Amino acid sequence: QLQVEESGGGLIQAGKSLKVSCAASGGAFGLYFMGWFRQPLGKGREFVAGISRSKDTFYADFLKGRFTISRDNAKNMVYLEMNDLKPDDTAVYYCAAKFGDIQHDEPQQYLHWGQGTQVTVSS
Repeated sequence: QLQVEESGGGLIQAGKSLKVSCAASGGAFGLYFMGWFRQPLGKGREFVAGISRSKDTFYADFLKGRFTISRDNAKNMVYLEMNDLKPDDTAVYYCAAKFGDIQHDEPQQYLHWGQGTQVTVSS
């Protein structure tokens, strides 16, 4: 069974950049669609970005081009590079895996989740 683990979160000033990573193990990583979600304190989990097996990318509209998702199938890694961070980006960021490209913004479609990494953006 695929396992995923996020890393790279932390405290960062508004306007700066941060790259979080997701390491996958225990399964055929190349078969999965990978997504990043985030959950601000006291709010629901929301889709941030997703990437297909063939590296097609999908983003939440509210990002307006600030974030970039990528994957390295040889290393079983997924990355989320976040630029021009804002205090509203403060959240726990989760990596998740699913089969297929459709409904990629729906968390209930994902089979495997990491524990999350906290990103805090100070103003």
